[in-house]
Amino acid sequence: VQLQASGGGLVQPGGSLRLSCAASGGTFSDYAMGWFRQSPGKEREFVAAISRGGRVTDYGDSVKGRFTISRDNAKNTVYLQMRSLKPEDTAVYYCAADYTVTGAVHTTKPHYNYWGQGTLVTVSS
Repeated sequence: VQLQASGGGLVQPGGSLRLSCAASGGTFSDYAMGWFRQSPGKEREFVAAISRGGRVTDYGDSVKGRFTISRDNAKNTVYLQMRSLKPEDTAVYYCAADYTVTGAVHTTKPHYNYWGQGTLVTVSS
């Protein structure tokens, strides 16, 4: 499975941005999908995840209530809508695919089999 993330850029604090991640080379609906992010000098951290069918979602504590993950299985794409952005949200954002036969989602990196290349989000005035 190949993953291509896009949609990053420069945004002012309080602004919004939507990231997309297009998948190819596999059966998209076989995978739960996740977003992670990494800032310089920090560990890659969990942001959000969505189950194969989209019914189950989970979020990192720092983004709950501000970010929304969604997916369109017909378009093989997962999205991350980010609102009320803060400077501390600045990071490279990575999408990842988790092959699973269940409707569960995972928040830790070892569960994810494939990773995209990342897209940079900078929140600054």
